Amino acid sequence: MANLARNMIAVALAAASATALGLTFRSTAVEADAQAPRAAQRRAELNGIWQAVGAAHWDIEPHAAYAGPLWQLGAIGAAAGGLGIVEGGSIPYQPWAAAKRQENFKNRRTDDPEAKCYLPGVPRGAYMPYPFQIVQGTDKILISYEYAAASRIIHMGKVPESPVDTWMGHSVGRYEGNALVVDVTAFNGQTWLDRAGNFHSEALHVVERYTPMTRDHLQYEATIEDPKVFTRPWKISLPLYRRMERDVQLLEFRCVEFSEELLYGHLRKQPKG
Repeated sequence: MANLARNMIAVALAAASATALGLTFRSTAVEADAQAPRAAQRRAELNGIWQAVGAAHWDIEPHAAYAGPLWQLGAIGAAAGGLGIVEGGSIPYQPWAAAKRQENFKNRRTDDPEAKCYLPGVPRGAYMPYPFQIVQGTDKILISYEYAAASRIIHMGKVPESPVDTWMGHSVGRYEGNALVVDVTAFNGQTWLDRAGNFHSEALHVVERYTPMTRDHLQYEATIEDPKVFTRPWKISLPLYRRMERDVQLLEFRCVEFSEELLYGHLRKQPKG
């Protein structure tokens, strides 16, 4: 009952936030589908709950299946193989950054920001193994992620530059034909791109493109630029799929309580068994 109450409160707060931002909320996927063909003529129709399917959250580059960081867990936690979502196959790292990526991979059990329940950043939030919801308005778009209750606002129009760097960046969007294009800057440099240790600096600049291919399928693309880490801009692309279950909604994933021991266990007077 307590969890149900918390879920009801979370839904109410999300609806209130959407109303305050002047956003138009579609309560069901069916309603969004019915509007899609007509809306596509004037803008991308993105309302709904979406999720990536694949192994990009393990490693965005092509990779074979590999063991998890804890051999005690056996096959639990092992990474599934994936064809990758990086255009051309490999990320164009500078030499020092390629070495840093390998170091990150070795220390991923404790150093991955996901393990610590930090916000996922962009573009990682799009292909983590959790759904996210897009709520479209006339001058703002809300993206709410199930993981860590992360969220971001896309400003549709000219706005001042962000005064501070943040985990999710500063997003400014525009429509190009039937696609939503989002320019994202002002990152704090503390997120990774996947569980394999692929990373960036605070100089990251991401240009996202959300293109409806069908009523229930978006093509997601992101061009990634970071002159401190990479030798040139590069691109990722993958499909996103609408969640079609009856009464589908984002549920709570309050991962902070799962990461407390990792972050603060060393402060215990008596080590946890």
